[in-house]
Amino acid sequence: MKKFLALCVVMSTVIAGTALADTPSQLKFMAGPPGGNWFALGGELADLWSKEIMPTTSVTGGAVGNIINANVRKCDLGFSNTSMVAVAQKGSDLGTFKKEIKNAKLLANLYTQYTYFIARKDFAEKNGVKTVDDLINKKLGFRFATLKTGTGSEFVVKNIFEAGFGIDYRKAFKEWGGSVEYASYSGGADLIADNHLDVFAFSVGKVAAIVMQIESTTDVVILGMEQATLDKVGEAIGTVTFNVDPGIYKSVPAGAEPVKVVGDYTCIVVRGDLDDKVVYDLCKSMYTNVEMLAKGVKDIAELDPKTAVPEKGLDCHPGAVMYWKDVVAAK
Repeated sequence: MKKFLALCVVMSTVIAGTALADTPSQLKFMAGPPGGNWFALGGELADLWSKEIMPTTSVTGGAVGNIINANVRKCDLGFSNTSMVAVAQKGSDLGTFKKEIKNAKLLANLYTQYTYFIARKDFAEKNGVKTVDDLINKKLGFRFATLKTGTGSEFVVKNIFEAGFGIDYRKAFKEWGGSVEYASYSGGADLIADNHLDVFAFSVGKVAAIVMQIESTTDVVILGMEQATLDKVGEAIGTVTFNVDPGIYKSVPAGAEPVKVVGDYTCIVVRGDLDDKVVYDLCKSMYTNVEMLAKGVKDIAELDPKTAVPEKGLDCHPGAVMYWKDVVAAK
């Protein structure tokens, strides 16, 4: 009888563990809006994982929605911003996340993410604008666009204005005589080229093809920010300060001063109840093929096992922690 009871306990534990650790037959990966690095890299990862792990589909997503959908099992994993994941997990969000997110975990920090404010050069020179601070302090009426609500770009941009300047940009810009639009990367590039926008703001990698595309058709400047403003934003949502170094872009030529911008990281968020081995294998497949992936999106080459999952501050998936620790230990 005792042996029978012991066996029941063991079987109950196994069954309970199986229920918690889900091993699906296919994966749904939520990427980003068309025209950006997330959209391109999402397709590359889905193709890779379909060949090496299991069938994976890549669909359009956004940094906010990807976290929420992973949390409620409407997707298995997707791109987001590391600061946004941290905010979501803490349940403090400046209005974006209504509840604490418990089932969305970090799979890996992939590469640095820069928030660019691109202004037409004729507009900037006419109004004496050199920084985002100038735009706000002068209360200029200007035509502004960012990516749609729910994307990582709009989340960061919204909080730059709220935490850095204490304004709701959607109301303030209209009150000052300006306008607000939401566009894709390519759509915003076309609008600024056609002189339908004065400023276009978005988040993307360190070396961004979309910035170069805009520069190829339009004379523009990249607006920096005052360090005090950058610090306010960092305190609110955990971002850092990055420099746009001279020589990468036409608008910041060699010999110019670096441009200070809000810095973050692109990451992959994964639902916490996905099987540990599946997550381990996803990380392994991605990292061992990073050179191939970098041919399509250069920024993924920044992936570093030492910084892929932080030691504190974020809830990371156990399968991911195991893989990245194994890689570091093997080096």
